[in-house]
Amino acid sequence: MSRTITPSELRALLARDADVVLLDIRRKNDYDADTVKVPGAAWCNPDQVAEWSAQLPRDKDTVLYCVRGGSVSNAVVDALHAQGLSARFIEGGIESWKQAGGQTVAKK
Repeated sequence: MSRTITPSELRALLARDADVVLLDIRRKNDYDADTVKVPGAAWCNPDQVAEWSAQLPRDKDTVLYCVRGGSVSNAVVDALHAQGLSARFIEGGIESWKQAGGQTVAKK
């Protein structure tokens, strides 16, 4: 499986009601600086991946994103793959998702 998923591929996957775990792994200051997230995404601190990754379901695909799909996403995908989990990140991060017209919702 690829390490990445394009915004359009993710939109198609979500349109099919695929059972996907969506994770927002932006660093806390980046997460706090934005007012929106991808619908259904749960924020997880990328610096604490060892703590929260054990709770992820092993029978579902995990799609995650940071701000621009760079070092943060790559590091978390590496950590999840090392634990035998299926994980990919959005190419270009949430910024690419927004530019491609992907839906966002206000954070609560």
